[in-house]
Amino acid sequence: MTLEMVFVAGMIVLMLTLLLFEVIRADFIIFIFLVIFLLSGVITTEQALSGFSNEGMLTVLLLFIVAGAIQKHGIIENFIYGILGKTTSLRLSMVKLLAPISIASGFLNNTPIVVTLTPILRDWARDNGFSPSKILIPLSYATILGGTITMIGTSTNLIVNGLLINAGVEGFSFFTLTVVGLPITIAGLIYILTIGHKILPNTLGAEDTIRKEAKEFLAEATIGQRFEHLNQTIINASKNSLKGIYIIEIIREDGTRIFPVRAETYIKEGDNLIFSATLNRIAEVEKLKGISLETGTNESLEVLQDENHHLVEAVISHNSSLVNKTIRSAEFRSRYNAGVIAVHRNNQRITSRVGDIMLKPGDTLLLLAEDSFVQEHQHSQNFYVVSTVNPPETLIQSNLKGFLALGLLLVMILSVTLGFLSMFEAMLIAVILLFVTRLINWQETLSYIQFDVILLIASAFGIGAAMTQSGLALFLAENMVRFAQPLGILGIIFIVYLATNIFTELITNSAAAVLMFPIAFEIASQLDVDYMGLIITIAIAASCSFITPIGYQTNLIVYGPGGYKFSDYIKVGAPLVLLTMAMTSTIVYLVWY
Repeated sequence: MTLEMVFVAGMIVLMLTLLLFEVIRADFIIFIFLVIFLLSGVITTEQALSGFSNEGMLTVLLLFIVAGAIQKHGIIENFIYGILGKTTSLRLSMVKLLAPISIASGFLNNTPIVVTLTPILRDWARDNGFSPSKILIPLSYATILGGTITMIGTSTNLIVNGLLINAGVEGFSFFTLTVVGLPITIAGLIYILTIGHKILPNTLGAEDTIRKEAKEFLAEATIGQRFEHLNQTIINASKNSLKGIYIIEIIREDGTRIFPVRAETYIKEGDNLIFSATLNRIAEVEKLKGISLETGTNESLEVLQDENHHLVEAVISHNSSLVNKTIRSAEFRSRYNAGVIAVHRNNQRITSRVGDIMLKPGDTLLLLAEDSFVQEHQHSQNFYVVSTVNPPETLIQSNLKGFLALGLLLVMILSVTLGFLSMFEAMLIAVILLFVTRLINWQETLSYIQFDVILLIASAFGIGAAMTQSGLALFLAENMVRFAQPLGILGIIFIVYLATNIFTELITNSAAAVLMFPIAFEIASQLDVDYMGLIITIAIAASCSFITPIGYQTNLIVYGPGGYKFSDYIKVGAPLVLLTMAMTSTIVYLVWY
């Protein structure tokens, strides 16, 4: 190994470590290492910037706009309401639901589909006496599987296509991936509706209600002079006004911190109580005389509380700019015109003041927000809005406009399929027509584009170039071939899939695809075989993340609302990973080799 190769390998390992532990946002991490490779001379300026002008990356950007326009006009939500309705059979409803969702995911970005449908399906399940935990992981998995059907099904497919074009070879056609994606989607849905359905956790009826009510939030309250248990012990107050809450810490007016709080500790005027409780108990505490809930900012709850505000639950995205920031340092109140009343973190009791909580992916925030909050931030990369007590009527949109946007997308796809236009040209025309017909405006466009994904994609091209330029990709390819050659080409396909899938579960699907692309390309060159089979293997493996909630963002979206444990993904997802791995390897071998 050359010195440059060792340097690149060390940087790649460090990058993977930072991605694994989510030190900062994934797009920033990859961009930082792109800059490192540029400044160290591993890649040229042209190579570093190649991703920012790549056709695949620009196509992803345009697709975000088109998908956002369709979602805006409520056509997906209306369709779901239409096919579900009232039912006595959850299995039958799942059959009717998952197939069209998978097909839709082949033509739309799956993240907005899951964001939109999570609160709808959760409420529908509860209204019909079913457990949301039986339907939300299947929702995520169905959209992931459906995304493998076409070239535009996921951003990962478009990234890989862009890498092919960048390498000077023929890219995917619109339906190149269908020969693998469609069979694994069908097989995957059958598994989800049979074995997977039985493995999923089930909390029915009253038990599900208990689960919902028992979700503990961390909250903060200030004791005033009118509090009825002033200068009494904690045990006294806990038997009456403060019954059912767990006081974690008391911060005196002079700054003294009392932790742990003992039964004989006295409550004094000006005390800040840091406590955890269910949503119902927090609401009851807020009504008590002489006690006021804080919002994690310098303003009290009363400042925000009027007829134009409602309670909203929002889940922090794994790509959020709020991750690893405190609520106070992020200036949440002024930034979103919403107060953070409480915070919930799955399977973990938080010990901190609300304003000092370091936000993590998957955290659920209980907000007091304006009526317009859900509409303004439903496309935000910072968090996924999952429920609101009094939701604005976002579904009251023109059905005609929704069908126009969808029809425009279908016409553009048809033009690509027939070879009249490239995917980039078709999406560019579609976006222009959306503006001309006033189906979208410039302000909305910015909210549809997930700039973190765009930065990650553009930066990832340079990382792949560094691996190729330094010879690291060739070195890894040669060693993988040497290891797998006794197993034949089928064994090599299997190992490429396995390596890509492991990367996907640990870091991100886009990063996994970019890291494995040059390796697979070199393997094809070493063996003198068609590169397309191995590249398709990477595209499929990078998307099929089922074992962890962190591997794919749709898994993270349903994590909190479904009340899942980390182990639920392993139990349900592991057999699905093995199924898709076996089918993909076999189909790729039979079709391309």
